[in-house]
Amino acid sequence: MPAHEQTTDAPGAGRPDAAAAIREAIVRGDFAPNQRLVESDLSDMFGVGRSSVRAALLELTTEGLVERVQNRGARVRAVTVAEAIEISEIRMVVEGLCAAKAAERVTDAEIAELRALGDAMRAAVARGHVLEYSELNKALHSRIVEISGQRTAAGVLRRLRAQNVRHQFQLALVPGRPNVSVAEHLAIIDEICARAPDAAERAARRHLRSVIDALKAI
Repeated sequence: MPAHEQTTDAPGAGRPDAAAAIREAIVRGDFAPNQRLVESDLSDMFGVGRSSVRAALLELTTEGLVERVQNRGARVRAVTVAEAIEISEIRMVVEGLCAAKAAERVTDAEIAELRALGDAMRAAVARGHVLEYSELNKALHSRIVEISGQRTAAGVLRRLRAQNVRHQFQLALVPGRPNVSVAEHLAIIDEICARAPDAAERAARRHLRSVIDALKAI
């Protein structure tokens, strides 16, 4: 076995998680839709063995981030607008539930944290910093799910958002969309901080319905 395989596939000892590293690179946009994912290149890039890369690509294929093409290997799966709409419809239901649960469980410290996130999102939009706003958007959605305590939903949403990340960023570039989006997010924050589960769920669902409408207009 090559030395590279021997030194990088062993578990533990701080070895990187190949699937997590490749997933994050796809989500960041380091790899373009339909871009080939070459095992040897990924092995060098992330400092893991070829067998770890193969296992990671199989895992990411299951998640819908990667696809296998006969005689051509693996590539980043391109998500269509129609798929993005379906994903958002599922998110609308699951994130509505999480918002309601977060409103039931939120602590005073978490209220302050959500308010601070909302202020940062408002400021990013005011400055026209689309990338910063997108990162804060992602952080808010993740934090609401964490506060909700819905671990199963967290796993589902992590995979769905990863598949949809490019469309989400594309929407952020639509003129006027960040102003609409930030108002919707602030409404969700308000209802969670008011500890109003039903209203928080409605606010989350309104936001995702708005996302769906915006996707249909692309």
